[in-house]
Order: sequence, then structure tokens, then C-alpha cells
Amino acid sequence: MTDRPLRIGVLGAANITPMALIRPARQVPEVQVAAVAARDVQRARKFAQRHGIARVHPSYAALLADGELDAVYNPLPNGLHAAWSIRALEAGKHVLCEKPLAANAADAERMVAAARQNGRRLIEAFHYRYHPLAARLREVVDSGALGAVRHIEAHFCIPILRGSDIRYDYDLAGGATMDTGCYTIHLIRFLAGAEPEVVGARAKLLTPQVDRRMDADLRFADGCTARLSCSLWSSSIFRMSASVAGDDGRLDVFNPIAPQFYNRLRVTSGGRTSAERVRGDASYTHQLRAVAAALRSGEPLPTEGEDSIANMRVIDAIYRAAGLPLRLATAA
Repeated sequence: MTDRPLRIGVLGAANITPMALIRPARQVPEVQVAAVAARDVQRARKFAQRHGIARVHPSYAALLADGELDAVYNPLPNGLHAAWSIRALEAGKHVLCEKPLAANAADAERMVAAARQNGRRLIEAFHYRYHPLAARLREVVDSGALGAVRHIEAHFCIPILRGSDIRYDYDLAGGATMDTGCYTIHLIRFLAGAEPEVVGARAKLLTPQVDRRMDADLRFADGCTARLSCSLWSSSIFRMSASVAGDDGRLDVFNPIAPQFYNRLRVTSGGRTSAERVRGDASYTHQLRAVAAALRSGEPLPTEGEDSIANMRVIDAIYRAAGLPLRLATAA
């Protein structure tokens, strides 16, 4: 891949794909979206025509057998991430898989093992982590300006009012903790630089198995505490923020998840408060550049391997603490 673009095939015609892959690829010449497949081949053809994708395959299996593809983007429903990512890895393809990586931690472990066994990369699409804002947050925390970190919060609440949305489908590994909650967990782990213990969790339900809102309390070995809230339908119609409180200061950030639309970082330390906006391309564009570069260089990325497994372990622990069943994978 050193002298030609990274050629990616897309599994499905998901609504997220244009924003997460197709438009970013137009700004990243090292990447070419070369093929698509969907369960409905007519839908795949319309999708390909709309977005200028050269090849349409009649099935996911046919796309994985395409010897001209280097990698696969997997935006399928959560419950299908494990089955089709593993099949892609076994077919010799690298995989960029939408978050959350799997339905549960055990499936994440199987996926990561498949990547290692087949000598391919499995990268989880936590795009926010590649935007310059994430690096700036880490810089502030590491600078010592806040002193010893005592408490971290992350909140991601959006309105998904249609109960028939697949994000509420237990059979497809749905739930608020899986969708918006995986971001809050990942962000807290990133800001803490450590793995938490789940102290407690409280769910508001759409159905007996599916959370529409989750609140959870976490604790770290050094005594730092954390709290998260996430929802797809609750009184918190829209909330996207995080904060870090230390002995000597405080960091507050608005919109750490999709900072390209707008973000605001405020730091209070030493009796002074400063505010800034961290600019950059779309987080998905930064992510795609990083993926293309890493697949060429072999350098590790921050959203793969043990990081993905650790995030799923916290999701599982939150569901257990809330008295809810773990999500389950769906057969391919």
C-alpha cells in the first residue's frame, strides 16, 4: 500500500457512512472507497451511484472475497460487529469498525484475537480521539495545571424518539450505554489514563432489557471518582460535555465528541480562567488520515486492541450494576 491508495470496502449502506468515511476520503488522497455491499443489492447500487463508488457486490461475503480491497469499514448494527469483522480479518482485510467494537467484552476479545492471528489491524472508530481537541485535553491534564485529579464527568445525551430505531433493539445489541455511553466511558478512561471500577449504575428503560438512559459512578485505584450520564431519550434532551476537577483547578469542555461543529474549552487554574476553541478538520477526517498512516507504518493507534476490550469491559460492568443483561452478538 506504499505506492497506491488504501482501498476500502463498505459493509452495508448505513446512514453514518457518508459522514464517517465517504466525505473524509475525499480529503484523504491516501484512501479510496472502492466497493460496497448491502443485504439489498438494489440499495447498494443506489448508494454506490449516489456516492461514486465503483464496485457493488451482491453480498457481504462477496465483498470480503474481493482481492483488490485492503480494508473493510463495518458500520453494521452493534450485534453484527463481531461476526462480520472476524470474517473480514480472516479474509485478510484490515477492519475499521464502528463503536462500540462488540456486543460485549468476550466478543471484543475474540475480535482482537482474530486480528492478531491473521496479522491484520482491527481499529475502533472513536473518531473524537483523533481530533486536536483530544490532544489538547490530555495536554492540560498532564501539565499539572489542575493538580491531582479528583473527579471526572462525561455526559452525552441526544434525542432518539422513534422506539423502532435499531439503537433500541436488544437483538442488535442496542441501548443508550452502547450508543452514546460508550463515548462517555472512553472519554473518562482517556482523561484518567487508567481503568475504572464501576461503583453503581441506574438505568431508565424503554423495554425490560433496553436502557434509554444510564447514569453510572466509577472509581479509580488512586481514589479519583467519575460519573457519566448517557441517553437516547430522557429529560436531558441534549448534553455533550466533560469536566475534570483537580486540587488546583478545573477543566470544562463543551462538545468533545464532535468538536468540528463547535467546541469550547475552559480552564480555571491559579485564580485565572482561560477559554479557547480548538480548531481542526472533521474528527472523521483526522481519524481516516491516522488509520491510513498507521496501516502503512505499522504504528499502533489509541483505539485498537486492549483499549477496545477495556472499554467493553466497563460497558458490561455497568449493565451488570444496573441489573440488566449483557448485550449479545448476532450471527452473520
